[in-house]
Formats: sequence, C-alpha cells, structure tokens
Amino acid sequence: MFLRCHSRRKNGKPHRYWSVVESRRCGSGKPTQRHVLYLGEINDSQEAAWRKTLAVFDEQRQEYQPLSLFPSDQPIPPDEVNALSVVLSELRLLRPRSFGDCWLGCWLWDHLGLSSFWDAKLGGQRGSVPWQKVLQLLVINRLCEPGSEFAVHRSWFRRSAMDELLTADWAVADKDRLYRCLDRLLPHKDELCRFLTERWKTLFDAKFDVLLYDLTSTYFEGRCAEIPKAKHGYSRDGRPDCRQVVIALVVTTDGLPLAYEVLPGNTADKTTLRSFLAKIEGMYGKARRVWIMDRGIPTEDTLSEMRREGVAYLVGTPKALLSKLEKDLVDRPWEQVHEGVQVKLLEQDHELYVLARSADRQKKEQAIRRRKLKTLIHGLNRLKRRPISRDLLLKKVAVLQQEAGGVARFVKIREPKVHEAVNRQTFTCTLDGPAWKKALERDGCYILRGYLPWADVPEEWQKQAPLLWEWYVQLVQVEEAFKTLKGDLALRPIHHQVEPRVEAHIFVAFLGYCLTVTLRMKLRQAAPGLTPRAVLKSLSSIQMVDVHIPITDGRMLIMPRYTEPEPEQRMILEKLNLTLPSQPPPRIRGGQAVLPTHEGA
Repeated sequence: MFLRCHSRRKNGKPHRYWSVVESRRCGSGKPTQRHVLYLGEINDSQEAAWRKTLAVFDEQRQEYQPLSLFPSDQPIPPDEVNALSVVLSELRLLRPRSFGDCWLGCWLWDHLGLSSFWDAKLGGQRGSVPWQKVLQLLVINRLCEPGSEFAVHRSWFRRSAMDELLTADWAVADKDRLYRCLDRLLPHKDELCRFLTERWKTLFDAKFDVLLYDLTSTYFEGRCAEIPKAKHGYSRDGRPDCRQVVIALVVTTDGLPLAYEVLPGNTADKTTLRSFLAKIEGMYGKARRVWIMDRGIPTEDTLSEMRREGVAYLVGTPKALLSKLEKDLVDRPWEQVHEGVQVKLLEQDHELYVLARSADRQKKEQAIRRRKLKTLIHGLNRLKRRPISRDLLLKKVAVLQQEAGGVARFVKIREPKVHEAVNRQTFTCTLDGPAWKKALERDGCYILRGYLPWADVPEEWQKQAPLLWEWYVQLVQVEEAFKTLKGDLALRPIHHQVEPRVEAHIFVAFLGYCLTVTLRMKLRQAAPGLTPRAVLKSLSSIQMVDVHIPITDGRMLIMPRYTEPEPEQRMILEKLNLTLPSQPPPRIRGGQAVLPTHEGA
C-alpha cells in the first residue's frame, strides 16, 4: 500500500486530496490499483475562505475543536490559528478490524427498536458503562462471530469496530461486566417478545394466525451441578452422554419467533404443548390461530382438550393410520397443489384428514428402502457362506436387522434352532413380496390430521386441502430456526455452570436469531438469492483501520477509517437500500496541545 495525492484546481485555487492505494496484479500480469482508504482533503496555503476544517477530538482535553490540517511540506498561513502540520510521509495503518458486519448488526439492532427498548429497561441501572451497550456487544458478537463472553473480552472486541460503533472504550468489554449483564436480562424476556411482535407487524405486515411449534435440545460441557434443568434425555444433537436442556419455540410461517421456553433436559415433547398454549394465550390473548406440529408433540388428551376449547391445529400422524383410512380415501379425488404433489381430504369425527403424495419424496424413500434391503440381503448371504456358530450367527443377524431398520420386517428369517447345525437348510431368508410391494406404493405418502372449528370453514373443506398441506410444509421454518441457532449462532455447547446465566446465554442467542430473521425478511423483499450469513460474510471484509499521522509538535493524529466497499458489497448495500455511515471523527493523542506558529512551521 502507498499514499497517493490527487491535485486539482477549483475556482482557481489548488486542492490536494489524499488516499491510501493498494496495488494488485491481475491474471494477465498487469498491475491495477484500488483505493482502500480515502483520507480527504488536507489544506495547502490557500485563502481562508477555501480552507477545509474538521472536528478533532482531543483525548487529553476530552473535547472537540475545529482544526485545519496542513502537510508538513507546506507553510501554515499566518492568519490560521487552529491548524496542525502533519507528517504524511510517516503515515501508518494500525489495528485492522472488522467493520461491515458489525455495522450491519448495529443497524438491525436499531431498526428493530432494541436500543430504545433496552434503554428503557436497563438505562436506570447503575454502571460505569450503559448496560444496553454491553448487551448490544454480546448480541452483535453472537450474530457475527459467536464466542463466549471471555472470548469477547479477550480477543473479539479488539478485532471488531464495536468501540467506534458503540462510542465506548474497552470498559464495555470488561469480563465481569459481560457476565453481570447476563444477570439482568431474564425478567424482560416475555415483554421483549411482545415488543418484537409489534415491530414485525409494523415492518413486514407479519401475520400471526398460523403458528409453528417444535422443540430442540442443546447440551452442556461440564457436570452442571448448579443447573437443576440440566438432565440427560433424548438428544437431538447426538450427544446422549451430555446433560442438556430442551428449548420449545413457536414461530410464524416466515420464521418470526413469538416466544420460547427453556425446559429440563428430560422433558418429553408430548408434555409441553398444554403449557405453551396457555403461555401464548396469556401473552397475546385469545385469537384465531392454527397450531402446526409434528406428530410426537400432542397427545390424544391434549388434542381432545383443544377441540373442546375451539383451538385449531394441524399435526402429522403415523403412516400406520393410512391402513385404517384407506377404504374411505380410495374413492376421493386427488387434487394437484404443487408440481409433483397431490392431496386428498377426508372429514371424519369432526376432524380433517389430508393424504398427501409427493413424487419426489416417493423416489427418495424408495431409493433409501431399496438400499437398505440390498445391504441386508447381501449381509445375510455372506453369513450363509461362512462357517459360523449359532450364537455368533444370531448376533450378526441382530446387527444387520438393526442397521436395516423397518426394512427388516420384509425379510422372513428362519434361524437354526438349538442344537441344529448352521447350514442352508436351517438358516434361510425369504422376501415378503406382497408386503414389500405395498410399502413401495405407500412411499411418499403422509397423513395430516387437522381441526378447524370456525363456522366459515366446513362449507369449503375440500378447498382447504391445498392450504393445509402448504401450512404443514412450513414446519421447515422452525427447523431452520433451530439450525440457525445451533449453527450460525453457535448456541451449543453451553459452558455456563449457573442456571440463570444458562438461560441468559440462550436469550442472547435468541436475540441474535431475531436480528438474523429480520435481515432475512429484508433480503426476501430486496434480494431473494442472498442469505443472511452470506451477507454478513461479505460485509465483514469491509475493515476499519486507524490511520496514525504524526504531528510536528510530537503528538499523533488518529483517523479511524473504514475501507472502500468492493463492487459486491456495494451491490448488497444498494439492494438493501443502506448507506454506510460517515467516517468517525479524528482524535489527537499526546500531551498538552501547542499549536504551531507560522515561524515554527
């Protein structure tokens, strides 16, 4: 990199503009140059009317003052009082740090109105640094480069431009202050959810009449002796060896969250729905809502209670139910709702049953089923060719059946009896052809069970079949929310060893998800091909550096400047209708200012 001066005359007066330029060599071997930082105009000896001044913060005096900057190779005009002579030849670029992604996170924070919300909740609490700024630092870290509170304190804060964006010094990232901030969050959780719901209505005209409900788990590192909710249970993360907590989440079909709850790690899915229904009704009141769930969440008793109270639902059901409803469904017409997807609808016992059939899903399930069958049969045939004892044979067969899963029931195995020799007569395998053919025909089919109690629905139930299917496939949104929380926002594993901070850790990740889903909604309108993670990654290459320019009186002029956006980044900002902020004001670091005189210059 090198310093470049651009000279031009304007209205008969000379002007010089300075920038930092990077030289690059293209594939053809020819060098090209790119402007990295624009430093602006530094005055020559020109008339007072044409001199440029800028506000500079004196760190010792703790005040701003307007100053004119002159290069050391030019004399300072005798009538200029507030002027500095800078040595441009000794310019240095120090402390590069990420700016673009942090700035976008702060913009999303303000766009959602979280600054005003948390200022009202935490602004009155004592602290040398405003607690809302500490929380904003934690959430932006979770959004951009997830790490522990100690990692924020130790390294991330100095590698980010959050000091300039928050107008705060290193005290905002003090380790103990970050932890104490977590202790202040949980009492405001439900109120925050209600606040965000109103904001999403305003920003995106969001609808909250169809709700998606699901659960996931996240595990701990450590013994968790002081965390009563940390229990062993069914792990969605494949870590049954670790204690965990269960997170219940309800979102809209756009992925906008309404509420969440942290439950003990051994909580069964089917025990959570009743309390969550009451929670949503208590937070938002009674309304015309449809609850969409997977089949393992509601029990028959809960569904009966929902019907008695007039609560609508749509839930997946076991494929075994198809045998019971097959006779009633066979004469119903198929309706095309999507390319490769057909549905049938059946009314029975005040409920609606929707049979959906997907050609793509059928091909996928049949391919999986055939692959497992092939593996099972080849394994059994290998056992027939080996001299093996009966006890070892039974163990090998059990392993093959476990790996085959449900496919194993289609292969009838005759095992040797006690005291029988193991040979091709005592150990035989037969495929149940009719059952196998019937299973292949049912692949790609699934049944939905719904209840719509409203008076205007029964007259047009048949027209509701496509809509019900479209609602159900939106469950992918809540799965996407869990994927974002665990992947992009690094919710797992949890290292805290005190329960309130465990829940506060999840709360910070929830706030990070709220920023992510807000960005996704903005991109859906402006640039559907982009994802939030791709945008953050692209903008993260917009760096901020401190330009250090010595002053002839021994002090140092520090100019924080972010780099010029690349074409891809400019396109993203253009699509989102965003404009980067003004460059931060310069600072003077050193002793008591002694302004140079004309003679000294």
